[in-house]
Amino acid sequence: MKHPLVQRFDGAAEIIAEIDARIPDTRDHLADTRATIDTYHPKRLQLIVAEIVEETPTTKTFRMQGLHQAELPPFLAGQYVNVFIDGTSRPYAISSSPTQRDHYDLTVRRVPGGRISNLLIDTVQTGHVLTTTGPLGTFHHNSLFHGDDVVFLAGGSGVAPAMSMLREIATLGLDRSLHLIYGSRHASDVIFRAELDVLAAAAHPGITVDHVIAEPDADWTGATGYLTADTIAALAGALNGRMVYVCGPQALYPYALDQLTALGQPRKRIRFEANGAPSDPTAQPHWPIGADPTEEVTVTVSGTSFRTPRNRPLLDTLEDNGIRPEAACRSGECSLCRVRIVKGEVHTAEEARLRLSDARFGYTHSCVAYPISDVELEL
Repeated sequence: MKHPLVQRFDGAAEIIAEIDARIPDTRDHLADTRATIDTYHPKRLQLIVAEIVEETPTTKTFRMQGLHQAELPPFLAGQYVNVFIDGTSRPYAISSSPTQRDHYDLTVRRVPGGRISNLLIDTVQTGHVLTTTGPLGTFHHNSLFHGDDVVFLAGGSGVAPAMSMLREIATLGLDRSLHLIYGSRHASDVIFRAELDVLAAAAHPGITVDHVIAEPDADWTGATGYLTADTIAALAGALNGRMVYVCGPQALYPYALDQLTALGQPRKRIRFEANGAPSDPTAQPHWPIGADPTEEVTVTVSGTSFRTPRNRPLLDTLEDNGIRPEAACRSGECSLCRVRIVKGEVHTAEEARLRLSDARFGYTHSCVAYPISDVELEL
């Protein structure tokens, strides 16, 4: 029986004959696609510590190489990987240049009382293998939306993503300007100081580095104090709508926002890197009045119940009890740790970037959500 197209189109018979003569496509397209995706966006990486650099008395850089691959997945300067260790995880920005794919540098500063930063700095040695996610995060340069003239306010280890951006500019000779204004408590706290000095002294016209020391020694000749509006204006000049990146300890964010707002900088031209759950969720205006943050409530998941104080994030509580949802940013941004509240009330912190439909269907980001009453969750 002739194909119906033969009677309707000239040359159809020849085309159909050619198709019939071809070798059948037996490739596993789904598997090929999955392999390609995993190459560039792996869910997990096994990284071996090849080198450890002591940057300051409180900071180390861990140079990580692939355990199973010579070339690591590409990333954008400013992105991070989430490191899994000790039953939990923490995100750390990649401080190396994206032009170098044979390693990632993760720069970790000791946080007083910090569970993971102290564990990494005190126990991890060369040869240790760590499990991480692939590169993630939205805190990276985008010429289309951010322009090519950027100011970066950094505090402490918040300089790590800036370092990746600076190294990329210098290596590729990019036609891009980045003015780093880096605040530290003491001059000895400045991470990458020698390399930053070299970058600042080099001939690249797009790189400017200024240090601001809060508690300077007698021989310090640079800017002092905090990243005030006056200091930012004196160093960076008129912002004129330039994009401003901010990365550092949580206390820097509201302070920097106030200073930049005082300079007339529009909020849409300020980008904050996600940097953990709020240190005090009860300080947020929508924390329920009268809800004692230390009082314990019951959390139930898949028929298992446990007690936890109200001021502990749900993600931490789940991990404490051996339940480990997928997680990455731990700051309310990536949404990988979403859970559904079946029963009860939670406080979802301002940091959570919820979908428009989440409130309607009861979803929240467990890394920045706090149980106010007894709650039942669905993972």
